[in-house]
Amino acid sequence: MVEFQASVTDLLSEEPRTGLRPLRHAKSGKSMSQSLWLNNNVLNDLRDFNHVVSQLLEHPENLAWIDLSFNDLTSIDPVLTTFFNLSVLYLHGNSIQRLGEVNKLAVLPRLRSLTLHGNPIEEEKGYRQYVLCTLPRITTFDFSGVTKADRTTAEVWKRMNIKPKKVWIKHNAL
Repeated sequence: MVEFQASVTDLLSEEPRTGLRPLRHAKSGKSMSQSLWLNNNVLNDLRDFNHVVSQLLEHPENLAWIDLSFNDLTSIDPVLTTFFNLSVLYLHGNSIQRLGEVNKLAVLPRLRSLTLHGNPIEEEKGYRQYVLCTLPRITTFDFSGVTKADRTTAEVWKRMNIKPKKVWIKHNAL
């Protein structure tokens, strides 16, 4: 955990806090961690995130948990979608404005736990249903388990609120 960083690149000069378990390092000096906790900062973008993560972690491709809660992020940066092993993503307590931002996360095959509460999008009608329709593989949303009833409600909501994309069929004239 790093405190009060305004830029992702500030992390390179920051010493991580000690946790319950000692942080393991590779011979290169990089961390062997599969999690990155950047909560409670003032980050408003993730510029240079990939570069910084590759400087800090021995195997950035194994990153499974990213905590960006309580920052000043206004959108979901596409850089987060490059971590295909990501299973936990905390984005609560930010300033994400558009519910459509959630669509970006649909490409993450292992994402199972997501938090978005405390963002302006939480106030949008159908917030929970939209997220569950868009990300059908998540099992925990906003620290609450996703039930069969949640999935059914989301599916009904989807049928009532999301227009299917029109498919134009080209008829060949004989």
